[in-house]
Amino acid sequence: MTTLNPYLSFRDNAKEAMTYYQSVFGGELTISTFGEYHASEDPAEQDKIMHSMLTTDKGMVLMGADTPNGMDYTPGSSISVSLSGSDEAELRGYFDKLADGGRVTVPMEKAPWGDVFGMCTDKFGTDWLVNVGPESGQA
Repeated sequence: MTTLNPYLSFRDNAKEAMTYYQSVFGGELTISTFGEYHASEDPAEQDKIMHSMLTTDKGMVLMGADTPNGMDYTPGSSISVSLSGSDEAELRGYFDKLADGGRVTVPMEKAPWGDVFGMCTDKFGTDWLVNVGPESGQA
């Protein structure tokens, strides 16, 4: 089986962001630093997150890391994360938590294609698309 998982980049707040996403979605979060793997000789990067992975009981996987100091970082410029399924209460709960401290760009309401849909940008600058349809994965 092949899977496709979102991998989010941050600037010095990956641990905070991934812990926040764990509070939204639940699940198990694993975090590794640059220092643990001797992946950077820069003392300022030793506590940065080299890799993190959140795996939920529902099978969702979200990964993230801090961007090294020598690399450019522009949050939210080219990706949105899509959540879709048929459980409206669950998806509205995720949407409300993600929007808290962020910005709602499209409120959760009936969309022209018949599903309930909303868009928000969370407090870390990540764009989220949330779609409630008749079957999981129908977005």
